[in-house]
Amino acid sequence: MTDRLIERPSGPFRVGDRVQLTGPKGKLQTITLREDGELHTHHGVLRHTALIGAPDGSVVTGSGGHEYLALRPLLRDFVMSMPRGAAIIYPKDAAQIIAEADVFPGAVVVEAGVGSGALSLWLLRALGSTGRLVSFERRAEFAEVAQANVETFLGGVPENWDVVIGDLVEALPATVAPASVDRVVLDMLAPWECIDVVADALTPGGVVLCYVATATQLSRVAEYIRATGLFTEPDANETMVRGWHVEGLAVRPDHRMIAHTGFLLWARRLAPGAVPPEQKRRASKSSYGDEDVELWTPGAVGDRQITDKNLRKRVREAQKAAGGARIAAASGETAPDA
Repeated sequence: MTDRLIERPSGPFRVGDRVQLTGPKGKLQTITLREDGELHTHHGVLRHTALIGAPDGSVVTGSGGHEYLALRPLLRDFVMSMPRGAAIIYPKDAAQIIAEADVFPGAVVVEAGVGSGALSLWLLRALGSTGRLVSFERRAEFAEVAQANVETFLGGVPENWDVVIGDLVEALPATVAPASVDRVVLDMLAPWECIDVVADALTPGGVVLCYVATATQLSRVAEYIRATGLFTEPDANETMVRGWHVEGLAVRPDHRMIAHTGFLLWARRLAPGAVPPEQKRRASKSSYGDEDVELWTPGAVGDRQITDKNLRKRVREAQKAAGGARIAAASGETAPDA
């Protein structure tokens, strides 16, 4: 019986594998290995046959004499370079989502929307083979890109991952039983519109986590969660990552950093009938009126759209990469035991 969660390949490179090449001057290129494949650069030609059968972490030489370090991409490498239908959640935020939502092996997790599948990959890895991930997406094209990206990286589509096309408010009650979900992650423009159905789906003590881009979204979803009386007091933060240059005695922070990408806000579901202790706040700090609510609307917040033509191109790119992964998986199944 095969594992519900498909394992990442290891061992020698195979036809269909994605390989990350680090060339002269540290330039990165990712290729999908083919029997007759060639990588053409300003430094000559590198034939894919030089990599097929070589161990992970090998150094190969192109026709121009330049060396390339060949490695299978890590998940963080893959999500930053994979075809995108919608903007992705960066690895720094995905790591915080896993930690703050306390995603664990065997949990039942709901995410909406699925976007390009970046967070889906991190969640599937954290859930292990005993968990279940249900991803909701309004647009079928985005779901196609996400499914192809997941298949490309894992070599197949995990049995414990379901993708549902539709609006979360309408589709969630028909997909999961009440109080049966451990964690819900909302990556959408107006997450407050979904809090009521999320509360019904969450088990007592379960976590809802919202990923939002702007302070207005953060404020509105926090106030909505408070107003329901169904959750603990919400917490919020953002993550910034600053790299460091470390070479001998030259140790200093990098001039550039990955700063604001989004806010995380999370709260836990209370037991039915439980009344949280009253939180004392200054009225001058927390009061708001109708004109403030107007600024919280999705139209005022803004939504970046991708053209249909560009989206169709990205669907083709993602499906092409998934085809290579299927070839690699098939070759692994038919290869003789070492």
